[in-house]
Formats: sequence, structure tokens, C-alpha cells
Amino acid sequence: MSTTDLPFRATTDEACAWLALQTASPWTLARLLEHGLTPYVWLDYDPAYPELFGDANGGYAAPIFFEGDIARLAAGSDDVLMTMTKDAYKIVARLPEPGFRRPLDQLRFQKKDLERLAGKLKHEAEAAVESPARPAPAASESQYGIGKAEVLAAFARLVRLDLDKALDEAIGIFGDDGARVKASAKKSKRNAVWNPVTLALGLHDVYRVPLGPLKRAFASHDFLHAWQDDWEQSLYLLGK
Repeated sequence: MSTTDLPFRATTDEACAWLALQTASPWTLARLLEHGLTPYVWLDYDPAYPELFGDANGGYAAPIFFEGDIARLAAGSDDVLMTMTKDAYKIVARLPEPGFRRPLDQLRFQKKDLERLAGKLKHEAEAAVESPARPAPAASESQYGIGKAEVLAAFARLVRLDLDKALDEAIGIFGDDGARVKASAKKSKRNAVWNPVTLALGLHDVYRVPLGPLKRAFASHDFLHAWQDDWEQSLYLLGK
């Protein structure tokens, strides 16, 4: 299958088959999601949800990005359950309980995202041949996340909520199912750390924090410099 054979919105089988040809390795839905690809589902216009569709009276391709929805797909669910998406104007929208269900075969992946991922993997493979990897240093807690004081210093002024309180409550993107590093708070909340890349993306998607200030935060705080590459790579994969 050549690049021209890849549809604008590919099915899971088409995406996996195309990437298998590009990488000479097998692909599954779980692997697509593991590499940060965003799946989409076409939503036909429903007059019961006019605020979701706006002027898109024929429907639109809705992205699935909420961590819980992605985790369910990666775990091998029999269908798609979408509890959060973006409306036709690309504004984050929480869907009415229990969410929208769709057959698994309605998942689609964008051609540009697949091409971008294939290019990235090819580049990494070539770099690995040219520069064999050195043994990784022992991991430290700081490599897994940043502490509460650093989170507040970097992001508190960017979001319209009590971030200090939200970190303590550890709900949603601020908890173990979001940006908080699991097990980091087992002994004490003072030991809790958060992945700043995951947290920043959550602040953008859920609380509509603009990317500009978030990018400046990663560039201006010394304690975020180690995360700069991960941040930029995430934006690249998301097409931001």
C-alpha cells in the first residue's frame, strides 16, 4: 500500500497495514494509540445536540482524546465509548452521560497523522543506527514528574481555577488517571509529582488554556527544560 493508497481517513485495519509496510513490523489498535495517534469517529448531525454541531448540519469527524476513553480502547474494548470530544468548532465538549457509543469499525485515523508518525519512526531508526544508544542512567523521581511547587510556578497563572486545591484533590487530569505519576503520593501528598507534558495538554484540552502561554512556560522555567523535547514531540504528533 503506497501513500497514495492511504485514505484521508483510514480505518484501523488500513492504518495498521500501511504502517506495517512502512516499518516492517506488525501494528494493532493498541500500538497506534500508544504512539499518540488520535482516533476519530464520524458523528451524523443530531438535533438533540445543536451546540455540538453548530453549522455542521451534515455532521463532522469528532476526535477521541480523553485518557479514559483512549485507555478503554487500548485495553481491547468491543466498541467505542466517547465521553469527551471537541465540537465542530474544535472546542472541548463533555458529552452527556454515559457518553456516545459507536461500533469499533467506525474508528478512523487521519492520513497526515499516519504519515507524520511513519516519518518520525524512520528518523529514529536511522538515528539509532548512526548513534547506538548508551546505557540509560538510573531513574530518579524528578525524571518522572515535577513537584507541586513547580507545577504552581509554571501553570497556576495560566488557568482559571484554584490549581493548588485541584492538585490536592487529585481528580481528573490532576489525579492518577491523569497527569499525577501513579504511586508518587502513596507515602505522602508531599511526595506527589506530575508529568508536566500530560498536565499541560490536559489544561489545554479540558480548561482551554492557550498553547502559546504553555509553550512559553516550557521555554522559560529551568525545571521544565528536561521536558522540552517530550512537549514538542507531543505537539508535533497532535498536529499543534
